[in-house]
Amino acid sequence: MRLKGKKVVLLVENLYQELELWVPYYRLKEEGAEVVVAGSGSNRTYTGKYGYPIEVNKEAKEIDVSKFDGVVIPGGYAPDVMRRYPEMVRIVREAHQKGKVIAAICHAGWMLVSAGILKGKKVTGVSAIKDDLVNAGANYLDQEVVRDGNLITSRKPEDLPAFCREMIEALGK
Repeated sequence: MRLKGKKVVLLVENLYQELELWVPYYRLKEEGAEVVVAGSGSNRTYTGKYGYPIEVNKEAKEIDVSKFDGVVIPGGYAPDVMRRYPEMVRIVREAHQKGKVIAAICHAGWMLVSAGILKGKKVTGVSAIKDDLVNAGANYLDQEVVRDGNLITSRKPEDLPAFCREMIEALGK
């Protein structure tokens, strides 16, 4: 229970990658963290790429970032939808400004690009968005997990063990 007393917001939209949402969700809970699932406000329930639903606890506009220790952004195509909602992007930008842990996997790097927080940062992500990350000023590394300060990034579902380890370590401090 290394994360007892910690609070994390997990962002969701339709077409999320199921493993990249549910594995971190349950690992955080297993470590004692309170996990609040927040959606854009377009629905109360969102569906993953393979049809698995998740109901949100809050809408993005209800999230006060100062009350959270970190933000988790799963991949799939959900980040491309999330970044169309200013309140979703605000959460990531404010978390960065406040020095909160931000953990993003796969296509979630798109949210980091839209939040404008990548200049000079070392990151990874699915290779399909490498150009987007580089064009946003990041130094792209093809590794299973990259941690640059409070920013943790990974490439794909196979990287989830390393991603979750780094995320839990960062939140545990």
